[in-house]
Amino acid sequence: MEERRQESRHRTLKAGRIIFNNKQSVFDCLVRNLSDSGACLQVNGSIDIPVEFALDVDGETRPCYLVWMTDTRAGIEFKTFAKNATHITPESARPANKALQFDQFATTELAMLRAALDLVPVGIVLLDAEMRAQFINRAFRQMWRLPDEKAACHPPFIALLYHGRDTRAYAVRPDDIDRYVAERVEHVKSGNPKPRDLRLSNGEVIRFHCTTLPSGGRMLCYTYVTDLVKEADELAMLRSSLDQMQQGIILLDEFLNARFMNQAVRNLWEIPDDQADREPSYVKLLNELSNTRAHRIPADKIDRYIEDRIALVRAGDPSPMDIPHRDGRIIRSQCAILPSGGRMLTYNDVTDLVVRAKQFEELATIDGLTGLYNRRHFDVLAEAEWKRFQRYHRPLSLILIDIDQFKEINDRRGHTAGDVALKKLATMCMEGKRSADIVARLGGDEFVMLLPETGLQQARSVAERILGATELLNGVTFSVGVAEAALRMSGLEALLRSADRALYNAKSAGKNCIWCEGKIIDFPKRSPTTA
Repeated sequence: MEERRQESRHRTLKAGRIIFNNKQSVFDCLVRNLSDSGACLQVNGSIDIPVEFALDVDGETRPCYLVWMTDTRAGIEFKTFAKNATHITPESARPANKALQFDQFATTELAMLRAALDLVPVGIVLLDAEMRAQFINRAFRQMWRLPDEKAACHPPFIALLYHGRDTRAYAVRPDDIDRYVAERVEHVKSGNPKPRDLRLSNGEVIRFHCTTLPSGGRMLCYTYVTDLVKEADELAMLRSSLDQMQQGIILLDEFLNARFMNQAVRNLWEIPDDQADREPSYVKLLNELSNTRAHRIPADKIDRYIEDRIALVRAGDPSPMDIPHRDGRIIRSQCAILPSGGRMLTYNDVTDLVVRAKQFEELATIDGLTGLYNRRHFDVLAEAEWKRFQRYHRPLSLILIDIDQFKEINDRRGHTAGDVALKKLATMCMEGKRSADIVARLGGDEFVMLLPETGLQQARSVAERILGATELLNGVTFSVGVAEAALRMSGLEALLRSADRALYNAKSAGKNCIWCEGKIIDFPKRSPTTA
């Protein structure tokens, strides 16, 4: 001992580095009483120094043994001196009993673990059962701008929260900060494992996890998730915006699973929230809607409807489809292909548009007084029948009907009586016609019936049956001309001219009769009208 005391010692403090774990673990220290045989090191109390390590001081790295250790200081001996000295050997510098060897081995392993945790990019804090920080890694200190000297003092968890408060790190209003800190403390004390996103005042977001340790302490993990949370926020904003729309929207993925249904479409088709949240396949969704009879589609046609609808969506067909709702509304659905390969289905209530379109169509095709087709629409329908006649040479006949002395009826009985006569004649024609027959008001008091698959004699019988039973009004009669299409005719207009000549002959023959094939057929005595 005297020899060692007599060794020259350098009282000047020097900066050194403790190195172990294959240079993976490096800690700064202050070197006191440096001598040829050893030194006293001032270290951070949170560092566990192994039995053997290297000391880097004055640009020289020297292997050494740990001789003694307190909270902040460690005595070391250099291996070169221990090897040359007769009274000190590596074996004597090492622990003598197995229990101490195990403790030092555990200490070395713990030091290696702490060193590894200090390198990970995730912030980590180890709390003891009293909620004091026994270890704070480098990533956490950088995240929260925590000075090393504060981290080395084993601060309680609430002190770490107050540090975040004092540095204004939290994106929390000043009047809410105390409640926020209390919630965070309770979260950790209860060992709640549920992740919590911490929003910082600089816009960053850190995801916090708390894990209860067997010792009763806690391991706290902090991970930057700013990009993920921003994407989630944008998605939540988009979903919220879509939920405010009156247009129903369903978003399908590439496998046609309904990943999102906004509130409008849920209300429209009466889809429960729990069903929508299960993200059912589009096929299953259609089948469930058919079971609830949300569509006003006949039961014998619903399977075909579902098949057609699925085929259109798979193909990404953008053509609009009008779906009758069970409450009478008309819902127009369209499909759009998304860049991801999914589909966006939109649903709009177009009942008013459809009704108006139907009204406009009726105005363009229906005679307002009688409800029959007008001349314009008759020409369209009749032209199609004429082309069919020319192609297949099937019989086609036409009946022209004209009220006798209609002007005098209006003059003597008034226009109301004339309107009644026109409506009565229209009703007689509609009630007696077949489904394929076309009935129209050509104008004024002239009506027409086009009879497909009907020869001349059969057409005459139709005229006698329909028009010969009842009077329009007391004393009001009408004349009829019947003609059959012939291949020599140039077109529909030629057939109309032929029927018009027959009608003219019926008028010239005394009215109140049918002219067909140059013959006059008088109507039988009609029953009085009840109009």
